[in-house]
Amino acid sequence: MTAFAEAVTDVTSEPYRSRRNHWNNHVCRHALTTPDEPAITFLGQTRTWTQIDDRSRAFAAALSRRGVEFGDRVMMALLNRTEYVEAILGATLIGAIAVPVNVRMSPGEIAYLMTDSGAEVVVTESALTGVVDAARALGGTSDTVVVVGESDNPDHLSFEDLLAEDSSDLPPVDVPEDAVAIIMYTSGTTGRPKGAMLTHQNFQSQAVTSISTTNPQPGDVASIVPPMFHIAGLATFAMVFYRGIRAVIHPLGSFDPDVMLDTLEREGSTSVFMVPAQWQAVCAAQQARLRGLRLRHLSWGGAPASDTVLNAINETFPGVLNMTSFGQTEMSPVTCILEGKDALRKIGSIGKVVPAVTARIVDPLMNDVKPGEVGEIVYRGPTLMKGYWNKPEETADAFRGGWFHSGDLVREDDEGFLFVVDRAKDMIISGGENIYCAEVENVLYGHPAVAEAAVIGRADQKWGEVPVAVVVLADGVEDLTLEELGPHLNENLARFKHPKDLVIIDALPRNAGGKVTKPMRASALAARTPVCPIDPSKSDEQPARSA
Repeated sequence: MTAFAEAVTDVTSEPYRSRRNHWNNHVCRHALTTPDEPAITFLGQTRTWTQIDDRSRAFAAALSRRGVEFGDRVMMALLNRTEYVEAILGATLIGAIAVPVNVRMSPGEIAYLMTDSGAEVVVTESALTGVVDAARALGGTSDTVVVVGESDNPDHLSFEDLLAEDSSDLPPVDVPEDAVAIIMYTSGTTGRPKGAMLTHQNFQSQAVTSISTTNPQPGDVASIVPPMFHIAGLATFAMVFYRGIRAVIHPLGSFDPDVMLDTLEREGSTSVFMVPAQWQAVCAAQQARLRGLRLRHLSWGGAPASDTVLNAINETFPGVLNMTSFGQTEMSPVTCILEGKDALRKIGSIGKVVPAVTARIVDPLMNDVKPGEVGEIVYRGPTLMKGYWNKPEETADAFRGGWFHSGDLVREDDEGFLFVVDRAKDMIISGGENIYCAEVENVLYGHPAVAEAAVIGRADQKWGEVPVAVVVLADGVEDLTLEELGPHLNENLARFKHPKDLVIIDALPRNAGGKVTKPMRASALAARTPVCPIDPSKSDEQPARSA
């Protein structure tokens, strides 16, 4: 082995560690050049770049001291908050891999992610310790639980106590750009989530895409509204760290448009992303009471937006750059952008492919289709994930033919604008949350009263789509209601994935090959079958919001 090769493979070597283009080095850069500038604000409390850098380094040292090494997984079971960022930065600083999880999941679902990822450490907070401990009791592999805030469990470690330890023993670890930074789980059509391995290079490429489309300026303030356990929330920090602008983290919970607008005004936010349902409420609140906003750029995604919502956005925020973002977790995530000036003219379009991404629209044999014809959009580019964690067969299938298969069926018009016409993957998008039908169906099959089950989407004015369960009852069962299914669903499925209607039929429709054929909308069954709806007035029975 040459001396050069030995230097590259030595994880403590310089200058390789200090020249890496990833968010840890960018945070360090800002801590050196603008140490007292504000970096992150949450609920009125602001930390500077120096504080973020120091605290993330202290957490990295505490993890290392407890045996966490390069490539180990550290699960993040947190709501939106500054400590989320510090924990992720601390883990990736020593080459560990952060594993964000959707805290709306059931303990059983979280236990599966613990086991699948092999996470030995979980970082959580006071309000979620019960869920985490329940997941561990169901077989989760994590031995160490670190809690932001108070905990009644004496075995839990305090996040702040760890940061207060002496961090002088922090090892200098070289983390290459192609090392995995995040395992972001995305629900799979087989009913089990798959962990998309996103590298440091993926996030830096996403930062460049964001910068090229939004052109952030000194003094800009980015509001982070989506959950940070979603790629839409987490990926924004790549641009924040790269450009060195201040981020305002919005807390999760019941969405209040007046509180949102007041926060945007108070913090001087210049950019914000929200789902269409949130924009609809925000536009109405702004028209009812005008706030003096600094917004230069707004974006939306996660669900289709009606022309009513788009008109309201343009009328309420004239002169603000307005665009929609389309993509998926495996692409870190943005692949297409539709600017506001085209939103009404090209209603329903996802826009055009961003410069960093190469895309084709192909038939099942990987032949390019003609303009106007429907095909699957496939991708290449520096934002493309490394693969699925511990799933070589699924990775090979997703990358067949040398391109990443998105599962989205699209067509391209004569101006190069793309339109999604169907999803090859059986998925429902409800309030910005992805719900895979197979996952819900697997849970329904586990109930003794259900012989067969299929889940389909129903159009919903507020949430875009909601899931509807279509079931065949087991022998001897005369009736079944959603209320009776409730305990089983609560134990095995996140609340936002619960079916909102239950349709009982004698037999599921099947094609000649025996595969269940699903109507495009649940309304196709309404005239044939009794429906037991959930009361839409009860907020805890609605699909989860993205903020």
